[in-house]
Amino acid sequence: MNDHVTDPATVAFVAHRDLLFTVAYEMLGSAADAEDVLQEAWLRWVKVNLEQVQDQRAYLVRITTRQALNRLRTLKRRKEAYVGPWLPEPLLTAPDVAEDVELSENLSLALMFILETLSPTERAVFVLREVFDIGYDDIAAAIDKSPAATRQIAYRARRHVDARRPRTSVSPQETREALNSLRSALETGDLQGLLDVLAPDVVFVSDGGGLKLAALRPVVGVDKVLRYMAGSLSKAGGTFTSEPTTVNGNPGLILRLEGVIDGVLAFRVGNARVTGLYYVRNPEKLTRVESETPLTSR
Repeated sequence: MNDHVTDPATVAFVAHRDLLFTVAYEMLGSAADAEDVLQEAWLRWVKVNLEQVQDQRAYLVRITTRQALNRLRTLKRRKEAYVGPWLPEPLLTAPDVAEDVELSENLSLALMFILETLSPTERAVFVLREVFDIGYDDIAAAIDKSPAATRQIAYRARRHVDARRPRTSVSPQETREALNSLRSALETGDLQGLLDVLAPDVVFVSDGGGLKLAALRPVVGVDKVLRYMAGSLSKAGGTFTSEPTTVNGNPGLILRLEGVIDGVLAFRVGNARVTGLYYVRNPEKLTRVESETPLTSR
């Protein structure tokens, strides 16, 4: 075994890599940007005197958070020029992510879409505290704020997110049934079937990034969503098929048009109805839906 593999800095970084990637991805919503952040974190980590590091995991999370915050501020400017709504890049995930209920909820495209409304610092604090259960002192060190200020930011961010996410919990069976109904209705073009499965106040968010046709703003209300989906299906001019998958730890569908991936559909369920649809069509965001990306909160 060569010296590089046994180097203590390398061993520590590799041991926590999946966690660091998950932290960066949850903050950024982009796998490519998360990978860049990890590269920057690694370059800083190898210069650290490990004898002075008491908690390697906490130190690595701190470095990663700082780099992700820098990247997030840059991304925010980029997103302001983005065509239409910006949805996170969907990731194909392993069953163990879905089994971690808290992690899968926080990684859902529905929640990550809400996180886009936070400031970069609020998002960093929310992610570290709510998703990864990092202590306030460690978060404060990562964002260069006092622990008291960090608590205030956490409170403000949590209140903002809670006001926008559903309060009712949904069983896995309800989710599966809604997914099956939605899939059947989409494949057959059955508008009545869609009407039965969509909530009256359903929200449809599509992300084409200016590269694929998509609604330039969220479509709200079952009648408008049905009209939009019916129009999109008729314009497609081909046969749609759907394949159940696990996206960000949650059930979703890969939609194909004439066998070619058209997009990934994630959804949110409440009271046995679909309350939110999130459709990523931007081809630049569909590179990680056919091979698993390991994610973890530990």
